[in-house]
Amino acid sequence: SPMANMMAASLSSSASLAGVAAQLRGTKAAARTTAAKPQSARADAGNTESRYGACWPGRADAPKDAPLLGNGNVKKISLLGSTGSIGTQTLDIAAEHSDKFEIVALSAGKNLDVLAAQIRQFKPKMVSISDGADIQALKDLIKGMDGPMPEILYGADGMVEVARHPDVDSTVTGIVGCAGLPPTVAAIEAGKNICLANKETLIAGGPHIVPLAVKHGVKILPADSEHSALFQCMQGLPEGALRRIILTASGGAFRDTTLAEMRDAAKNNPEFLQKKATTHPNWDMGAKITCDSATLMNKALEVIEAHYLYGTSYDNIDVVIHPQSIIHSMIETADSSVLAQMGWPDMRLPILYTMSWPQRVECSEVTWPRLDFVKMGDLTFREPDVEKYPSLTMGYAAGRAGGTMTGVFSAANEAAVALFLDKKIGYFDIYKTIEGAMEAHKNELILDPSLDDIVACDLWARAHVNDMVASGSLTELICV
Repeated sequence: SPMANMMAASLSSSASLAGVAAQLRGTKAAARTTAAKPQSARADAGNTESRYGACWPGRADAPKDAPLLGNGNVKKISLLGSTGSIGTQTLDIAAEHSDKFEIVALSAGKNLDVLAAQIRQFKPKMVSISDGADIQALKDLIKGMDGPMPEILYGADGMVEVARHPDVDSTVTGIVGCAGLPPTVAAIEAGKNICLANKETLIAGGPHIVPLAVKHGVKILPADSEHSALFQCMQGLPEGALRRIILTASGGAFRDTTLAEMRDAAKNNPEFLQKKATTHPNWDMGAKITCDSATLMNKALEVIEAHYLYGTSYDNIDVVIHPQSIIHSMIETADSSVLAQMGWPDMRLPILYTMSWPQRVECSEVTWPRLDFVKMGDLTFREPDVEKYPSLTMGYAAGRAGGTMTGVFSAANEAAVALFLDKKIGYFDIYKTIEGAMEAHKNELILDPSLDDIVACDLWARAHVNDMVASGSLTELICV
């Protein structure tokens, strides 16, 4: 298709990002015509799109015999990353709905005080920490706790045991980075459903993880708000009904700043660009995720995740800027109907749905405010400018390449953003370093990688970005 050929251009030629962006705009109408064709007519031959299967191929059928939660029916949970943001929100949900969820096993890093309080409250059977040298300190903190002491493990092996604990029904993966891959694989092989809050699982690990989950009949349930929205909209769709996925984006820090203004700031006021890239217009988040929102890299990564989750062709995954962040994403069905999932921005809902699926849990209006359409006001939408946001172009290209390219794309971005936040490169250099890593990886691409291959390519991409910067070959790009 025209879109497929264009996206491949950023990997197969030396065309500039600006040229690729212009080509994308020029082929958009043709691509939409392609997207409207029946599935059988789409030109997917010759790419890797259907190589790995999908977690939920265009539909999400709930098991017909799933009993209601509560009244003695409790879902047993293991939680990786219990002291982080995802972990603490998961435990808040478990505490609020203790008749429906039981925390069986926890893993955490070095935050022993918070972990000790969690152990005292939830009384898990097993706990793992990152460093074995901290075991005695943790035991001292929970000494005299009400109930039996948990089994305490440590390190990567301990995290694997937490993930695949025999009593567990579902494993929540709330840890960051490729460290989440081995325990996720262990949980899948043990038949545990995955409440997915670790992006590397699919972006880097998709070519390995997706076939494994399909093989073991394991459900991968997305805790990311956009993918949860898509998952919720897909409930009950018949075979072949899904036509298109529409991911919504807040637009980040630069949604109301022109590219010309950004280029001028890069040249004359880089401090302004640095500060603005780390200040989100809607939320107070960490610097890295705020920067990913500013570059729209978060959305490029979500495009890849959506493909691995739902098997949708990259031709039929769109991104739209929606500043109010009320519609969390949408699907279009074969008959042109559009289904949207809406609500106040709140990460707890997608986390809860991964834990409760296929059930819905009634929540208090006090702690879970209901959507008020009058207070919500107007909803607006705009097309993303791929010249201002070249991350989208590169993300589609990485996804089409498949294999280890998506992991390299993500890891190169993490390394580049870290350098940007450390003021070692300029804002536009983020894109240049990612493009350089992708170009260098073309000849080393592994289409069917092992877990070791995925981790090795992640490490290589980070090192490559740092080597590019250390070589002094980069200067702030004024034109992209």
